[in-house]
Amino acid sequence: MAVDIHPPGKITFELVSPERLLLSQQVDMVVVPGSEGLFAVLIGHTPLISTLRPGVIEVYDAGRIIERIFVGGGFVEATPDRCVVLAETALPLAELDRTRVVERIQEIRALEASDAVLAELAIQEAMLEALDRPAA
Repeated sequence: MAVDIHPPGKITFELVSPERLLLSQQVDMVVVPGSEGLFAVLIGHTPLISTLRPGVIEVYDAGRIIERIFVGGGFVEATPDRCVVLAETALPLAELDRTRVVERIQEIRALEASDAVLAELAIQEAMLEALDRPAA
């Protein structure tokens, strides 16, 4: 007989960066910055694979946000009982330094435009926007 390891109403959320597994826990809901807009993943979600845009993942449990994590892009896979994010970069929002982000934006704007420079600028600007936006 199979044993259900998921608490009722909980999904397994995993956040993986190129370096390591950053987070793996049972939660109520995860709000993800998909390339087409924000979407929530709850228990019973329809299977989905999407790209991520730079933005903030909000992890909910017990009716409140327990984690806010900035991701610089990547992929998300949602299934009825799991949400896995493969992030190019991932940092807890609390670890971002607004002054450093603003300085980095100024440094990048001084560079000659290229696809890589524009991509990095988009990530830094999304970080600044995330820092300036209050938690939901």
